[in-house]
Amino acid sequence: MDITWLTDRIAVGGGIWNAENMANVARAGITHIIDMQIEFDDTPLGVAHGIEVLWNPTDDDFEAKPPALFQRGVDFALQAFEGTDAKLFIHCAAGVHRAPMMALAVLVSTGWSLADAKELIVGRRPVADLAEVYVESVERFLGAGDGES
Repeated sequence: MDITWLTDRIAVGGGIWNAENMANVARAGITHIIDMQIEFDDTPLGVAHGIEVLWNPTDDDFEAKPPALFQRGVDFALQAFEGTDAKLFIHCAAGVHRAPMMALAVLVSTGWSLADAKELIVGRRPVADLAEVYVESVERFLGAGDGES
């Protein structure tokens, strides 16, 4: 499984796709998933392992993303983190664009600065590409539109 831990509770990575991979995700201690892929809904695979899945389908089209997309993910993450043992896996198909974009929104919403969150994501997951349009979309969601990128 393609899983990169950003913190002790937040990981990003690529698609799960099948029951064997979902079992590996469960063995990693992951309790919650934000599935950003439009290509595949993990929800049915998570049921067998008691993993809560938010399917938040998003095109990787390098177009601006609406604040509601981030709000769904952040609300899900914050609710998950109310449980002391919760671990969140944010993924898309390859873990390059959509998952890092959502991870950025989640990290900043949990107290990280935008700059530090970007540095963490790229430092821990070098394949991550925080495309400018996606970072700007996160900034708009956060109300940070101060041009920091």
